[in-house]
Amino acid sequence: MVTGKWSIWAAVALALSGCGQEVSAPEAGPRETTSSAPAAEVAGSARHILAFGDSLFAGYGLDSSDQSYPGQLQAALRSEGVDVRIANAGVSGDTTAAGLQRLDFTLDSQSQTPDLVILELGGNDLLRGLPPEQTKANLAAMLERLKARGIPVLLMGMRAPPNGGPEFQRQFDAIYPALAKEYGAKLVPFFMESVYDKPELIQPDHVHPTKDGVAAMVAATKADVAAALPVPANSE
Repeated sequence: MVTGKWSIWAAVALALSGCGQEVSAPEAGPRETTSSAPAAEVAGSARHILAFGDSLFAGYGLDSSDQSYPGQLQAALRSEGVDVRIANAGVSGDTTAAGLQRLDFTLDSQSQTPDLVILELGGNDLLRGLPPEQTKANLAAMLERLKARGIPVLLMGMRAPPNGGPEFQRQFDAIYPALAKEYGAKLVPFFMESVYDKPELIQPDHVHPTKDGVAAMVAATKADVAAALPVPANSE
């Protein structure tokens, strides 16, 4: 029996796996995030972050790009004096295989090499029941390419609900910490930790966070993002 907090996460997984594939975002490349929040007293040179993921980055179901995770993250960091520019390369429905296919194109389309890539993929693999070894291989290939380019990575981890069975859960949950250790990436163990057990922060589709849910996710992870940014070469 699935009990406690995980019962809600299992319901989310079943809801998405039963509703078919998400509609892909129409944009071919990353979108620069904008924000109406004041950027008071930002310090140092601008840091460029590429947010590379799926609908959790794309802002599925939200009114504007400002309400997406990259949009709210940029506003939150700038309000704390960190001068960041975040390109939103979230595409709804992307699996790790789809992300691997577009990674090089997305990186090559940037006006400059990102100071940090936030890699958030695997949720759609999980919800479609794809083999964990396939998810791991695709993520490893992306981390290998980013490492070859000398780009630091913050890996946003996911966890499997219990309804897939204990062996699937064990294999999937081990993917992100193992890869972070192998490739020297920073890790957020479970990206949806702050919302998965709070239905009031999830949209009526029972899957995606609301604007307030995204705000909770930003509040829970912004320190991890700031810590993952490398020290500028010209800093003392």
